[in-house]
Amino acid sequence: MAGLWRRARSEPPRTVDDRASGRVYLRVPRAADEQEFVSLMRASRGFHRQWASAPTDPTRFVAYLQDCGRPDFEARLVCRRGDDRILGFFNISQITRGSLQSAYLGYAVGERYAGQGYMGEAIELVLGVAFVELSLHRLEANIQPSNEASLALARAAGFQREGFSPRYLKIGGRWRDHERWALLADDWRRARGLPDG
Repeated sequence: MAGLWRRARSEPPRTVDDRASGRVYLRVPRAADEQEFVSLMRASRGFHRQWASAPTDPTRFVAYLQDCGRPDFEARLVCRRGDDRILGFFNISQITRGSLQSAYLGYAVGERYAGQGYMGEAIELVLGVAFVELSLHRLEANIQPSNEASLALARAAGFQREGFSPRYLKIGGRWRDHERWALLADDWRRARGLPDG
């Protein structure tokens, strides 16, 4: 079902979590977001430089939208209720089916919205996408050891540290060490009092 609304570029069906009260909601990126998204990410380049890579020009944004059409990639924009401003994004990438049912989680917030708790609210919605809509078993986030805000976000959402990968990802022109953090669907459900999958 997710693939149908993604291809149509229409609003996704809302999950139970998405209807809950809160300051943010999630939606799929669309072509009309180019100016706002690129402007936010461009203004946040210095803030993101050593942590993440995000589309900061129209060409890269078009490529990002093309990625959204792949079966192994899901993106969600974090938007603020009330004014619908784009605050940041989450990507669920390298979705692997079969006996693994796993994917990687990446995310970034616009600098002007950092430290205000928006991503903490949004990650709860994203986990619903991962474990309910996409029926994943495991979600992994790779985070640089010095990225305290990102580590705190993953930890608060229930991710557990599984290991350390030296020079794991090339970001900002340098190979950077990362910690591997993961969350299993059963643990996510148990922590939230939900029935087993």
